[in-house]
Amino acid sequence: MSRASKSMRSSRLRTPSLSKRVSILRAARELVRDAGFRDTQMNAVAETAGVALGTLYRNFPSKAELMVEVVAEVAHREVDAAAKVAMEDGTAAERLSASASLFANRALLGRKLAHALVAEAVEPEIEAARLKYRRKLARVFEGIIEQGIRDREFPVQDIQASGACIVGSLFEGLVGPLALDSLSPAERQRQAKAIVAFCVRGTSGKMD
Repeated sequence: MSRASKSMRSSRLRTPSLSKRVSILRAARELVRDAGFRDTQMNAVAETAGVALGTLYRNFPSKAELMVEVVAEVAHREVDAAAKVAMEDGTAAERLSASASLFANRALLGRKLAHALVAEAVEPEIEAARLKYRRKLARVFEGIIEQGIRDREFPVQDIQASGACIVGSLFEGLVGPLALDSLSPAERQRQAKAIVAFCVRGTSGKMD
């Protein structure tokens, strides 16, 4: 068999596998969105993805490995969205408020998935992935804070500590709005705005 023929055959073999992996991740994300990490079962993922259970386990040998990939995929999407806003025109305070608000609003739109990523009790492997997510999001805010200090808009401060505090405030502050069905959409929005305002005040040192 020629090298070209082998390459084409290898490509044909890889493509279905890649397609199935994408389908599995999509199905897992949808199930976590509806039920959370704990109640998402591997047989349900396989059924939703339209693959055999054996195929699922060949791609992801354990539920923890699959859930880690779900966290990584969602984290990449959310961090990219916040980073895009953080690089737009405006003062540091405006960009900090806009990026934090975007994160909060996107979380409220996908409450179940966001709660799983923020607060659900999970296995150590998934928790490690969530910590990486927090760190990447913190770096987005650190960039804004660094620019604000350089422009003398923000007081001198520990940039990493401030970024971590913003992420902590968002994650912990949103637990209630994400989890409580008794809150109205307007009440959730008010709490999200209050959290963002707190983050901006704490970073800028300004009360207005």
